[in-house]
Amino acid sequence: MTKPDPKLLELLVCPLTKTTLKYNEADNELVSKVAKLAYPIRDSIPVMIVSEARELDGDETSK
Repeated sequence: MTKPDPKLLELLVCPLTKTTLKYNEADNELVSKVAKLAYPIRDSIPVMIVSEARELDGDETSK
């Protein structure tokens, strides 16, 4: 599992809310706290499709 390039993370935003994303290293996901979604990273490529995102539960959004 390779951490995404920090410059790429600066450019990416949530496609739904257009807000910044945080990298979750443990789950290898990009997290949008505003949308309460986690976008997977597969083969080092962020999958920025809302229908592919995982919904976060209440505990995960408070971190």
